[in-house]
Amino acid sequence: MKIIDAHIHFSDIKSFRDTGRDLSRVDYSSEGLRKEMEDGNVAFAVGMGVTEREEGFPDQFVQTPMGLDLERNLPAMVGVCAGINPFDLDQEALDRLETELQKAEVVGVKIYLGYYPFSASDDIYQSVYDLAAQYKIPVIFHTGDTYSERGLLKYSHPLTLDEVAVTRRDITFLMAHLGDPWVLTGAEVVYKNWNMYADLSGWLVGTKKELTARLVDNHFDHVRHALTYCDHYDKLLFGSDWPLVPIKDYAEFIGELIPSKHVEEVFYKNACHVFPKIKQL
Repeated sequence: MKIIDAHIHFSDIKSFRDTGRDLSRVDYSSEGLRKEMEDGNVAFAVGMGVTEREEGFPDQFVQTPMGLDLERNLPAMVGVCAGINPFDLDQEALDRLETELQKAEVVGVKIYLGYYPFSASDDIYQSVYDLAAQYKIPVIFHTGDTYSERGLLKYSHPLTLDEVAVTRRDITFLMAHLGDPWVLTGAEVVYKNWNMYADLSGWLVGTKKELTARLVDNHFDHVRHALTYCDHYDKLLFGSDWPLVPIKDYAEFIGELIPSKHVEEVFYKNACHVFPKIKQL
C-alpha cells in the first residue's frame, strides 16, 4: 500500500540533527530521507518549513516564509508547508508568502503555536488565513507539547483551535500531533468541526525498540481512547515527524492503532483530500 507521510522535517535545525544521530538513529539527510521513503513505500511526504539562526528555534528574526533548508537536493515527491513567523508578517513578508503559495511544491502553511506566543485566532494570523483561503490550501498548526522548553503551552493547547475553526469555515485546518498529550480534547475539536483534521505524528521519539515497547504498556491508552472517541478516521492522517522516528517503523506502530478497514484512509486518501495540490504532482 502506498503511503503519504503528512508530517516530516527537512530543515537545518540542530535539535533535529541531534535527535537523528542520538535518539532515532536515522540518517538525517537527503539520501537518508530518500531511502526511508523508498523502504516505507512513501509516495509523497509533506515537509514542515522551519528555519533557525544561532539562537535556535523559535527564532523571532527569521523570514516568513520558512522553508526546507537542510540540503539543496530535496528528494523528489516532497512538498512544502511554508512556515510562518508571526513577528515577520508585514506586507513584504505576505508578498513573499503569496509568491511561495503559487509554487506547485508548496502544499500548505504551517503555524507554530506554542513556539510563538500567539493563539490560533489572534488577529496577527488573519492575513495568512486570507491567503490560504484564496489559494485553497490547508493551514497546519503545531499543537501539544513543544520540542523546545522555551515554548508556551497555553498557546498550543488543542482547545484553542475551536474558535478559529468556527470563525474561518473557509479554510481546511490540520491539527498536528492531535494535541498530544491533550489528545481527547484534540479529538473533540476534530469531531465537532467539519473543517478540522489531525495528523498522528510526533507521539514518540526513538527507534523501533522504543515504539515496540510502548505498544505493550499503558503509555498510549490516552491515544487509543481519543481515536475511538473521535471515531472520524476519515479526518486523521498518518505523519511520522521524521527525523524523530524511522518512517517505516512509525507507520507500523500507527497501523496497530487503526482499524484495518480505515488504514487506506489514514495512510493515503485523507492526505489527498487535505492537500489538494498533491493530486496535481
